[in-house]
Amino acid sequence: MHTPVYFVSLGPGDPELITLKGLKILQQANTVFYPATQSKQGEVVSRAATILRALEIPESVLCPFILPMSKDRSHAQQAYDSVYEEVVKQHDGEKRLVIVAEGDAGFYSSIHYIMDRLNDAGIPSERIAGVPAFIAAGALGGIHVVKQEEKLLVLPGIVTGEELEQYLGSGLTVVIMKLSQCGDVISAFIKGHAGYQYHYFENVGTEKEYYTDKREEIACGKFPYFSLLLIKP
Repeated sequence: MHTPVYFVSLGPGDPELITLKGLKILQQANTVFYPATQSKQGEVVSRAATILRALEIPESVLCPFILPMSKDRSHAQQAYDSVYEEVVKQHDGEKRLVIVAEGDAGFYSSIHYIMDRLNDAGIPSERIAGVPAFIAAGALGGIHVVKQEEKLLVLPGIVTGEELEQYLGSGLTVVIMKLSQCGDVISAFIKGHAGYQYHYFENVGTEKEYYTDKREEIACGKFPYFSLLLIKP
């Protein structure tokens, strides 16, 4: 039986939030591909690498791939294509090749581009579940994200104020991921809708994690990439 290519979810930032299954696969890996970004000064930055090193995964197996910080998704696609080609080159049915993703690899993770290509090529893969950021955020804030018969809607950072009014007006609890993509919309919505509960989080699971439920503070803030908002009716 051929060893699959593993897609391991790292969780939102706290190394201890990885699953035991994911950790065991990483510890047995021959190569671990992880995402990184590069600053204008040439510095390579990677939250995934920080987690992997905290888990004491050997440097010798770590292999970064640079994801350009660009709204043009074709650049990221090229990076994923390069990872795919390297995985195909190394895959021999015995080596344990791992590709990691922050949060959960199947939840708003663009890593699926690589998995789709592997599946199309007939190369087996297996995805290891992880803790998505909004679940860790609920724990940080001491919040029941949903309870009893409440319903939850999770959105990417592409939403209008009118859509939020519709969702919340129908009784849904709303989680918005990647707030940096819709900062102006969110700020205006909060200022105009004082009747909802707002819970804002940054960098959950890291040393820089931050939480507030102060509406005025959230409305006037700047939203970094690793931020999310939970709104309850």
